[in-house]
Amino acid sequence: MLNSVLTTDAGLASVTALQFMECTLASIVLGVFCAIIYMYRNRYNKSFVVTLALMPLIVQLVIMLVNGNLGAGVAVMGAFSLVRFRSIPGTAKDIGSIFCAMAVGLATGMGYLAAALVFLVCFSIVNVILNMSKFGERNQGEKQLKITIPENLDYMGIFDDLFEKYTKGYQLTQVRTTNMGSLFELTYTINLKSEQEEKQFIDDIRCRNGNLKIVCGLNPENKEMI
Repeated sequence: MLNSVLTTDAGLASVTALQFMECTLASIVLGVFCAIIYMYRNRYNKSFVVTLALMPLIVQLVIMLVNGNLGAGVAVMGAFSLVRFRSIPGTAKDIGSIFCAMAVGLATGMGYLAAALVFLVCFSIVNVILNMSKFGERNQGEKQLKITIPENLDYMGIFDDLFEKYTKGYQLTQVRTTNMGSLFELTYTINLKSEQEEKQFIDDIRCRNGNLKIVCGLNPENKEMI
């Protein structure tokens, strides 16, 4: 299984047409499979998925053209893979999927088709299991609360009794001025005791901040980032 279908590492010139077609077909099939795994429980767009499916084929040809020199091939394809992220932000899943597709292309480019298949199957199984489990998840009850108050209101400790009543924990993370300095915006990280009490919690805050703007939503740190 770990033997290469290519008889030599002397470069593309020494590869037969049949060997080249075998590697190319394997790259296409495994690339599509890699793209399907990326689409599982993940936000995506067509252009990225298509690129991900074609990447093993591109890497395979580069590896063959550099005469089996893995160092040169990795350097070239590493530069290519970073082009997308110069203009469009990517998530950690995007980067991981690109490296997976590159690894498959490296294996097929060297002729290790069975090893590429086994690697992708193992990667897919582990990826699905970790995505379905709660591995690495932060506390989903954690929210971000933004409260706007007048500038003449002392914000230190003004809401502490409400936080102790409705939350299991809270922390003031940011204070900034708005509306030409006439208002303060307080940003808290909170963990509500009960989701059903959220409206009552906000109503009680409104009674203290003069019915100014209040925003309560998902903590940005719980969203996917690089």
